[in-house]
Amino acid sequence: MIELAGIPLWIWGSFLGFVFVMLALDLGVFHREAHVINIREALTWSAVWIALALVFNAGIFAFWDQIYPDSAYTPKEAGLAFLAGYLIEKALSVDNIFVFLMVFAYFKVPQKYQHRVLFYGIVGALVFRSIFIAVGATILERFMWTMILFGAFLIITGIKMVKMKDKQMNPDNNPVIRAFRKLMPVTPGYEGQKFFTRIDGKLWATPLFITLLFIELTDVIFAVDSIPAIFAITTDPFIVFTSNVFAILGLRALFFALAGLMNLFHYLSYGLAAILVFVGGKMIYAYLEKVVVPEWSKFPIAWSLIIIAAILGASVYASLRWPPKQPAHAIP
Repeated sequence: MIELAGIPLWIWGSFLGFVFVMLALDLGVFHREAHVINIREALTWSAVWIALALVFNAGIFAFWDQIYPDSAYTPKEAGLAFLAGYLIEKALSVDNIFVFLMVFAYFKVPQKYQHRVLFYGIVGALVFRSIFIAVGATILERFMWTMILFGAFLIITGIKMVKMKDKQMNPDNNPVIRAFRKLMPVTPGYEGQKFFTRIDGKLWATPLFITLLFIELTDVIFAVDSIPAIFAITTDPFIVFTSNVFAILGLRALFFALAGLMNLFHYLSYGLAAILVFVGGKMIYAYLEKVVVPEWSKFPIAWSLIIIAAILGASVYASLRWPPKQPAHAIP
């Protein structure tokens, strides 16, 4: 039987097939026509993606030792690792929503076209993160000392997240956006939900594509933070990949469900920063435990899950207990 990272190839193929079918149904059936996503539709899709992730998680608990009998993890450990990884990626994806709000507001993207931008942005995110996960897993396997570097990077990123909390962005100053505008003309206004259009036989990009390009760039930056974060929980490529995919697939629906409420969770960024510092420290501890001080006990995955959930719960409670004085963000 052909395997990839210890998992039968047909399981990888089945999972990717499931993702493809869900994406095709999303864009080709449920959102074929551009329309404004109301709160009820957003909450429904959010519930669907969370339910699918939990069903998949239950499958890992039940069948892990059958699909991966040589794994270093027991079914319980694998299930908890997926849940902790999914929770981290879901929490960090909330930070993406803050950025999406600012990008859509900056480019004045009509609300009915935002779903299309996010859809293709997520497809791009799946591709980029797959590459990052493959590279990250290879690096950690061959050069274990890089765990120190990744851990330190996460700690520094967490500290910088607090310092840069209120920093404003200007996408037009991004060097990639500026270079693209020099290579291809951009229409002054939107052309429906088109990314490109032809004017007098010449190909033009639309502001909708510029928005998509900037969102793809920001997701690459977010992936640099989030991928090492989940590797602090588990280095199993299958668990890392699947938990990432489920978190990303639910991001679009989560955006429309929470966009109007994001300002209420003004302390959440501090919680996310604390999580990055924690998982960075955990990654450094894991290296010391494996290489330097083998008599140290392994940090339990269950503890990681409890600590991450507690930090998120505390930041949400603080946000609701001490609401912001400024008005909430609104979708343009």
